[in-house]
Amino acid sequence: MRTQFTLELVELANELTLMSRLAHDATERVTEALSRADLAATYEVFALDERLQAMFATCEARTMALLALQAPVARDLRHVVTTIQIAGELARIGRRTETAGQYVYRAHPSPVAPAPVVAALVAMGNLAAECVARVATAVATGRFVDEDGTDAETMTTRCAELRTLLTAPDAGLDSGAAIDMALLGSQFQRCVDHAARIARLIRFLDTGIPPDAATLAD
Repeated sequence: MRTQFTLELVELANELTLMSRLAHDATERVTEALSRADLAATYEVFALDERLQAMFATCEARTMALLALQAPVARDLRHVVTTIQIAGELARIGRRTETAGQYVYRAHPSPVAPAPVVAALVAMGNLAAECVARVATAVATGRFVDEDGTDAETMTTRCAELRTLLTAPDAGLDSGAAIDMALLGSQFQRCVDHAARIARLIRFLDTGIPPDAATLAD
């Protein structure tokens, strides 16, 4: 029984590593789709999100089975519970990229917005991809990334810059389009939030410090 449980944990870790890579690919591809109004890249984002949602459902079922049948304790229980939480955050990143991709899809073959607005959105997408890449490495290694809040602060600044562009008299967007672009940008901001949550969960897995306590300590 113990050997089987260990094998299941290893398999879950492998699935989580693959999910983190797919989430990173999705953030990169949606940013590329946005920058070039690339419909093919947009379809790739949709496919990546579909895989992430399916993998999350599988991971959820497996972890529930482990909890019900193996009755893990202490660190093993922490491992199982944290795994499903991380998988959920990765699935949410996939959903955010899918939502962002919908804007590209609807605007095709035109860009989603004038060039300055697209450039601001691409900068936000690149930052989101960098954050997801770092936590993907943390997921693969099981070692937490020291989260100092810099990424969140940078994203907040970029969101403010986007709002300034959208509200400028010469923005070239009506109010409805400006709201859509603000919502598009918020998808990248949420990706950074999900990545920060994953970093805290990895820290919990590695050290036993609960995510909320780690946040207070920081």
